[in-house]
Amino acid sequence: MSALICGSFAYDNIMVFHDRFKNHILPDKVHMLNVSFLVPEMRREFGGCAGNIAYNLKLLGGDPLPMGTVGHDFGPYATWFERCGINRQHIKVINSTYTAQAFITTDMDDNQITAFHPGAMSMSHENRVSAASGVTLGIVSPDGRDGMIEHAGQFAEAGIPFIFDPGQGLPMFEGHELMRFIEQARWTTCNDYEAQLLQERTGKSAHELAEHLEALIITRGAQGSVIYTRKHRLEIPAAVPVTIKDPTGCGDAYRAGLLHGLMNDMDWETTGRIATLMGAINISQHGTQNHQFSADEFGDLFKEQFGFGY
Repeated sequence: MSALICGSFAYDNIMVFHDRFKNHILPDKVHMLNVSFLVPEMRREFGGCAGNIAYNLKLLGGDPLPMGTVGHDFGPYATWFERCGINRQHIKVINSTYTAQAFITTDMDDNQITAFHPGAMSMSHENRVSAASGVTLGIVSPDGRDGMIEHAGQFAEAGIPFIFDPGQGLPMFEGHELMRFIEQARWTTCNDYEAQLLQERTGKSAHELAEHLEALIITRGAQGSVIYTRKHRLEIPAAVPVTIKDPTGCGDAYRAGLLHGLMNDMDWETTGRIATLMGAINISQHGTQNHQFSADEFGDLFKEQFGFGY
């Protein structure tokens, strides 16, 4: 049983500035800003929504098929996925551009300055869902605007149930476009901020949006998550992380948990708990693809957190 994961691949270049931005930015000079920050610490992580979701689903024993567009510099990422045993058949290389890249600088107050170059991600529409065979489930996660629209339509046309995950791509779409995604999808997931924006743009409440879906899943960080079905509102408690190091990619880890539960016909109470535990595991490590566990270790963690097995 394969899940086609449509979304972005990116390199996250993460730098730490050992001071505070406010000490180097003069408020009365922001109209002519010219600053330079010395960043002695830097690391480069594999990222992007499709890459992160695929990595986490593989850890759970799933068979992910990531689909995305990358640049001529994708070699190290390809080598990593080969080591992880993740299928790269539907990752298309665009030789004329770079893989999407984020450049993130964090200061001692945890303020961040980020620059994002979409690169090959903007050409995600060049991939087609029909190119993948044996797919029984899909997800449309943040990607190029045209790619998200076309892949949702292709899933719907092929009769393949999919999750709509607008994420940071949500601001690219107007209310009627978001409703089209929701009407095509079987499930929609977002965090609480995105859920508020989704409701404002569509003019519909969470309960009204859920009427068009089998489930609307809203994550709330340390407050857990809420799953709206057409008949019920389920409260899913948050899993407690061993430590908190880096929240980047927690949403993608959660989505892998959703896919795992759906692929194995689990109920929402169990699926939601698997998803939130994945987020807690992710936050305990720096980067989005540096955590590892065996099936037995995950099962033990699940029982420890929630008091029952699955």
